Amino acid sequence: MSQASFATHEVFNQSPPFEDVDLYAVDRPLVDAVAANGGASARDELSDFGRHWGSAAMAERGRIANENTPKLRTFDARGNRRDEVEFHPAYHELMAHSAHAGVHNSTWNAEGQPAGGASEVIRAARFYMAAQVETGHLCPITMTRAAVAALAEQPDLLARVMPVLATRAYDPAFAPWWTKRGMTLGMGMTEKQGGTDVRSNMTRAVRDGSAYRITGHKWFMSAPMCDAFLVLAQADDGLSCFLMPRFAPDGSINAIRFQRLKDKLGNRSNASSEVEFTGAYAERVGAEGKGIRTIIQMVQLTRQDCAIASAGLMRSGLAHALHHARHRSVFQKHLADQPLMQAVLSDMALHVEASIALVMRLCRAFDRAPADAAEAAYMRLLTPAIKYWVCKSAPGFLYEAMECLGGNGYVEEGILARHYRESPVNAIWEGSGNVMCLDVLRALSREADAALTVLRDLAEQTQGLSGAAEAVAFIGKAFRRADGERVARLAVEKLALLAACAALNAVSPRQAELFAVTRLAGNHASMYGAVDLAGGDVSALLERALP
Repeated sequence: MSQASFATHEVFNQSPPFEDVDLYAVDRPLVDAVAANGGASARDELSDFGRHWGSAAMAERGRIANENTPKLRTFDARGNRRDEVEFHPAYHELMAHSAHAGVHNSTWNAEGQPAGGASEVIRAARFYMAAQVETGHLCPITMTRAAVAALAEQPDLLARVMPVLATRAYDPAFAPWWTKRGMTLGMGMTEKQGGTDVRSNMTRAVRDGSAYRITGHKWFMSAPMCDAFLVLAQADDGLSCFLMPRFAPDGSINAIRFQRLKDKLGNRSNASSEVEFTGAYAERVGAEGKGIRTIIQMVQLTRQDCAIASAGLMRSGLAHALHHARHRSVFQKHLADQPLMQAVLSDMALHVEASIALVMRLCRAFDRAPADAAEAAYMRLLTPAIKYWVCKSAPGFLYEAMECLGGNGYVEEGILARHYRESPVNAIWEGSGNVMCLDVLRALSREADAALTVLRDLAEQTQGLSGAAEAVAFIGKAFRRADGERVARLAVEKLALLAACAALNAVSPRQAELFAVTRLAGNHASMYGAVDLAGGDVSALLERALP
């Protein structure tokens, strides 16, 4: 018998790689959501970004950066303390490409003021596409962008930092930030004993002239090679916010001692650390005792990015699943033509379309909040609700996308296994689900009239959609209950679904009714595809998702 008769390497009935595509142009729901929220003029530049990030070269950088995880180098060869983290060059390349596109700073002008226009929406579209390729490196990108909002509480410090932060250069050199072409900023809030309860922080800050010396620890401090960090510590007047650079003003390495890097489920290209401060130099940001109020300006923006990134991960899962199904034949038909698979894919496409419409509507609120009280109220009430729903949707969604590829989805050679491991972090980081629900309740109690106006606006924007009126009534009743915390998760989810219907109605009314009838008029089944979309054009829905 000839050796050729045993050949098994003739590959057929496998989908080609989903790469060398324009991640913007092939995503009609994204294009429409950006246009509906003020970003239509950026179509060409976003398409350029989409082609670049949709290239095979960028996909390969993402894969390599995750397979070659960061290494902590505590000492040099001679025993000198260094506390450096070493990254693979692919990670630095991803950082450089994001910085070059302004993903870390384009929502601010050179003075650190909001850039205005549709800068939040346009930047979010870039962030959403980059998340489809490699999400880990976006941690320092988002913290750098968000830190500017907190630094605004200390104008003199902001004025010193912005000339370096406002550049579109990425400079990975381990050197004082004021000597570099560009810089990144990180954040350290939580401690072993408190976690989310940062008021229980024990790290101390002692005044040293015009600056402070900080002693204590942080249980989670991500992106430890950032050039400076916003940290919380107890000063004489209470919990306060500080900017802690990697290098002290005299050029010496600051007393920031990394104990170890976290061994995480996902987010592997990005280093997260446990750290101790031994009299580390820092400068105060904002007033003493007002640390939470100061840093919450940063947290609001990082929560926004958590939702954008989760939507991007789900979009990538959908695109890979749909691409595979269109090329894979099963039982003499393409998988995408099988009625059961169509039911699954179309239900998933509807979820992603609503998610991207919702996060872009939120970004419009961020754009307009400085000059529009109604948009500011929407931003404050809906940011935690949207983070809650979008981020908590992602793990289950990505599992379903993996299953669409069968065994090919489960192996590490493909991107979906990485997406699946990545997806829980956005729901956990910057406040888990219960914290988001408590923040919605807090916004309702502090700004009851503004919240009522937001709810009335959502009711008007969803008028006539199936189940919308009932959802509005349920939300209002739930939030008025004396024991509202007991039903907060259900009420916050309903609020997010209502807001998604309103956002989608402004982009694609036909899809908005489909979403409403399957999510508001009745409880959506726990499995994708376990709904009847016979009233909608399934083919058109899938064509919008991926031509």
